[in-house]
Amino acid sequence: MKKNGNARPNGKLIELVDVTKAYHTPAGTFTALNGVTLSIDSGEFVSIVGKSGSGKTTLINLVTGIDDPSSGEVYVGGTPVHTLKEGEKASWRGATVGVVFQFFQLLPTLTVLENVMLPMDLSNRFPISEHADRAMALLELVELKENAHQLPGLLSGGLQQRAAIARALANDPPIIATDEPTGNLDSRSAEAVMRLFENLVQQRKTVLMVTHDPDLAQRAVRIIEIADGKIVNGD
Repeated sequence: MKKNGNARPNGKLIELVDVTKAYHTPAGTFTALNGVTLSIDSGEFVSIVGKSGSGKTTLINLVTGIDDPSSGEVYVGGTPVHTLKEGEKASWRGATVGVVFQFFQLLPTLTVLENVMLPMDLSNRFPISEHADRAMALLELVELKENAHQLPGLLSGGLQQRAAIARALANDPPIIATDEPTGNLDSRSAEAVMRLFENLVQQRKTVLMVTHDPDLAQRAVRIIEIADGKIVNGD
């Protein structure tokens, strides 16, 4: 994996430098992000807000290496992510970023415990003998220990999202990136998920949260607003 070779030595955990992302479609070229420059420190809780189509999800996808910039540079933890090949990105992502999706994306045929163990099984970051104990400790952290051996389909949406957060923490990544994590939850479940994120920040995790909910956005320490592919507030 390429690491630190082109890293910018400014001490920031995340840095985007003049990043543009354009998508080419039959209808023409759509520029999702346009010349974005942004720095985020370790331990920040950042909410990313903006109208639909403003570029919020694209920003998260670039930070997590799910997508590549059309131009510009993306540095995360000293790694120039924009230079990594697909195989390198998969390995880097497994150790660096935990991703939490709006629709949970838990595997329905695996128990909750097995879902949380899966990232560890794929990365070889921890000895196999430790996987079950680590997964159980994470489920205890999100108050799901009693549900460890259930299938996800037997849980409410809020409990499934807690399981997804435990899975995102499996390899102890410094960054949790989440896109509309409470979009499918009732207010009580959403509050429980937000408390989990706040607790993670207290443990020095960095949380990036895309949300359309202004009240939830206010829970973050920093709000970044995007409009028409540009940061208009919070950079």
